[in-house]
Amino acid sequence: MPERTARHRDASAPSAQQPAGSSWPAPRASRTGASPLEGLRIRLMAAPDLAAYKALRDLMLASHPEAFTSDAETEMRRPPETYLSRVAGSADGGWPFTLTAWHGDWLCGAITCERDDRVKVRHIGHLIGMMVHPDASGRGVGRALLEACVALCLRRGNIEQLTLTVTSSGVAAIRLYERAGFVRYGRLERALCIGGRYHHKDLMVRQLEPKT
Repeated sequence: MPERTARHRDASAPSAQQPAGSSWPAPRASRTGASPLEGLRIRLMAAPDLAAYKALRDLMLASHPEAFTSDAETEMRRPPETYLSRVAGSADGGWPFTLTAWHGDWLCGAITCERDDRVKVRHIGHLIGMMVHPDASGRGVGRALLEACVALCLRRGNIEQLTLTVTSSGVAAIRLYERAGFVRYGRLERALCIGGRYHHKDLMVRQLEPKT
């Protein structure tokens, strides 16, 4: 198993970063047969988490280059503070926001939701940067992150649908998104070129309850 590099004491990140009254579900039993991580906590990312977030991201980019548009070599040169934009909307209900999954002091997963502020398309959220540490794979982390993200979008009441892209060869990831209610509406052929080999991207969407 890869070494758990994305560890960080998150006590300095205030729980107030999570919206008042939020109650995000713990992971349920995995369909892979692995037991869910007990005590998993999902919360909004704060600035003190950026070093742990970068460590997890660097690991995932190097381990699964076909799953990300960004390349590991370029991203590894970025300092942690360059990811501050991913927590821009955490405190004030704005966009984007990043949810993180913690098992004790171990950051084992993350997902970011962003939105275009232009009037005609601001009802659409876009999920990016879904990551689950290899040691936590199949333990319900991805499902918990998705459920928390959908719940937060519904709570804010200003998002009517969520979109994402996923590498077409990522069967496990596609199944995870399908179980979370996402459906494929298209495919971008030859979306990535890695070492001369092309990878396609499936385009997926989930409709949320419209704002009333």
